[in-house]
Amino acid sequence: MEQKQYDKLDIVEMRKPHACQTNRWQIIRMGMDIKIKCLNCNHVVTLLRRDFDKKMKKVLERHQETDEINAVE
Repeated sequence: MEQKQYDKLDIVEMRKPHACQTNRWQIIRMGMDIKIKCLNCNHVVTLLRRDFDKKMKKVLERHQETDEINAVE
C-alpha cells in the first residue's frame, strides 16, 4: 500500500466534504493521532493516524518552512 506524504501545516483534501460544504483542511498537530482544522469554519477534528490515512484524498498545498525563513532574513 502506498504511504501518503504529508506534514504539519499542509493543506489536505478529505474524501468527504465537511458539513459546511468545504473540503480544505489544515493539519495542525501530528502524533499518534492527527488534528485537522477546517479552513472555512475553523472546526477542529482529531483522527487516529490510520483513519486519517484512509480518509485523506490528496495534499493540496505543502507548507514550505524554508521559504518563510529566507523571506524574513
